[in-house]
Amino acid sequence: MTKEFEDFESFLKNVDEISDLVKDLSSSDVTSQQRAVEKADCYISTLKEKEEPCKTLLNRTVINTNPSQQAPAPTGSQNDPSSSADHFMKMMESDAEDRHQRRQRKQEKANALKEKGNEAYAQGEYETAVKLYSDGLDERRDMQPLYTNRAQSYIKLEKYKEAISDCEWALKCNDKCVKAYLHMGKAHLALKNYNESRMCYQKILEIEPGREKMLKEYLTQVDLEEERECQESKAWEEFDKGEEKATTVLQLLKKLERPDQFPLYYCAGLKLLSHAITDCTGQTLFRLNNGFSIIQTNDTVRSCLLQKSTAPCAEELCVSVLKLWRVICDGNDENQKMLMRCPASKEYIVDLLVSGMAAVRKECLAFLSLYSQTPHGRCLAIENLNLHMLVGNLMMCISTQSQLETTALTILENFATENQFCLQLRDTFTTLIVPPFASLLRNITTFNQHCFPSLISTIGNMIGDDAIHNEVANCQEFWQAFLIAMKWCTHCEYREILYPLLGLMINLSGNPSTAIQEHAVPISGVCLGLLSDPDGGIITVSGCTTGPRRSSADETKTTASLTDTSLRPLWPIML
Repeated sequence: MTKEFEDFESFLKNVDEISDLVKDLSSSDVTSQQRAVEKADCYISTLKEKEEPCKTLLNRTVINTNPSQQAPAPTGSQNDPSSSADHFMKMMESDAEDRHQRRQRKQEKANALKEKGNEAYAQGEYETAVKLYSDGLDERRDMQPLYTNRAQSYIKLEKYKEAISDCEWALKCNDKCVKAYLHMGKAHLALKNYNESRMCYQKILEIEPGREKMLKEYLTQVDLEEERECQESKAWEEFDKGEEKATTVLQLLKKLERPDQFPLYYCAGLKLLSHAITDCTGQTLFRLNNGFSIIQTNDTVRSCLLQKSTAPCAEELCVSVLKLWRVICDGNDENQKMLMRCPASKEYIVDLLVSGMAAVRKECLAFLSLYSQTPHGRCLAIENLNLHMLVGNLMMCISTQSQLETTALTILENFATENQFCLQLRDTFTTLIVPPFASLLRNITTFNQHCFPSLISTIGNMIGDDAIHNEVANCQEFWQAFLIAMKWCTHCEYREILYPLLGLMINLSGNPSTAIQEHAVPISGVCLGLLSDPDGGIITVSGCTTGPRRSSADETKTTASLTDTSLRPLWPIML
C-alpha cells in the first residue's frame, strides 16, 4: 500500500507541474513562454527516459560535407515561442485525449468487475468478491466503491485489519464517505477497539446528522459488546479465585447435564440454580458454561415445554424453567439476546401464553414482561418471536378474566411504543386486535372495566401508524362496538372508560370514511345526550359527527380531562 500511495502522490505532483506549464505557455509574456518551452522539453525528455530506461541511444546525425552554397533562409519557426507553444499545446491536448480514453476504458472494466463482485457477495462467495474487487482496483486505484465493497467482504471473512485498511483508502478518495466509516466502525468493534469504533460512528453523525437514529443503534451495540467483555472477564476472574457462588453455578450445570433423570430431579436442580444465580457474575457463568444448551437439549425438559409430558410434576418443571430464564435474563442484555435467538425457546415462549396450566401462563407473562420493559428487549422480541401469534395470544389473555390481563396489557402497551411492532401488524391488525377489542367493548362489566383505559391507550398508540389508522377508521365492527360502549358507559360507574373512548373515536374520525358516515347519526345522538350530563363534565364532543371543530382560542378556555399522550390532539373538551 506504501508503493501505491507514493505512485498516487507522484501522479498528483505531475498534474500540478503540467498545469503550471500550460499556464506559462498561455502567458502574454514572451520570456515566460520561452522559459515554459524549455521546461516542457525537459519534462518530455524526462518522461521518455522513464518510459524507456534501457533503450540504447544512437547518434544518427549526418554531416553534410558538401553544403549548398545557397542555403534557404531560416524560417525562424524553431525559435518562435508562439509556434513552440502551439506545438506543445497540441501535444498536450493529444496526450490528454489519449489519457481520457484510457481512463474511460479502465473505468468501464472496473465497473464491470464491481458488478460481478457484488453478485458474488450476494451469493455469499466472499473470497471471489474480494478477488473481483481487487481486479477492479488494478484498473482504477481511485475508485472509492471498490474499496468499501472489498472492506465489506473482508469483514465477512473476519479479516478486519484488511477491512480497516481499505476503508482508509476509500477515505483518501472521499473524506466524507459514510460507508467507509460504517465498515471501519464494524471492523474496529470486531477487534474490540471500542473507542475507535465509536469515533467512526460519531464521524458519520457529523457528516450526516439525519442518521442519528441509525447511529444510536450502532453505538448501543458497541456499548453492549464492551459490557459483555467486561462481564465475562470479571466472571472468569471470580471463578479462578474459587469464589463459592461462581463454582456453584458450574457444579449445578454439570448435574443438570446428566441425561434420563426423573422430572423431579431436573425440577430441583433448576430451582437450586435459580437461587444460586444472584448477580451478573452468575448470569455470565451460566452463559459461558453452555447453560442455555444444557437446559434446552434436555429431552425431559423439552417435553414439558412442548406441553407433551404427562408426568405429575410437568407443570412445576415448566414453571422452574421459565423462572430460571427470568433470573438469568434480568438486566443482562447478552443473555436476553442468546435466549431469544434459540430456535426452540422462541416457540416455547409464545405457545406457553395459552397453556392450560395457570401457573405456566403467569410465569410466561412475567418472563415476557421483562423483555417489554427495555427498548433492547422489545427489539429482540419483535425481531425473533412470531409476532402475530404473540399478539393473538396476548389478546386472548386480556379477553379472558384470568387475573393475568393486567400483565398482558402492560406487555402489549410497551410493545406498541415501537414503530417496528406496528409496522409488522399492519396487515393483520383488523383480524388480531379488532375482534377481541370490539367484543370487550360490547361486554363491559365491573370485572373487566379496569382494563379499558390501558387498552384504549394501547390502541391509540398503534393507530399512530397511518396504515393501521386507515384500516380501523374504515372498520364497521369497530364503530358498531363504539356505539354500544358509549351507550353503556353513560352510567356513572363506567365514566373512566367513556372519556378515553371518546378521545379515541375523535382521533379516528379525523379520516372520513364510509363506516364513520353510516354511524354518524346514532353516535351524534348519544353525544348530544351527554351535553345534559348531570355531572357537567362534557361540554362538547368535537369531530366529524357533531359539527365543525372548535377554534384553538375556544379550546384554550377549557381543560382536557385526558392526559394520555398516545392519542392525537383531537380531545373531548372537558371542564
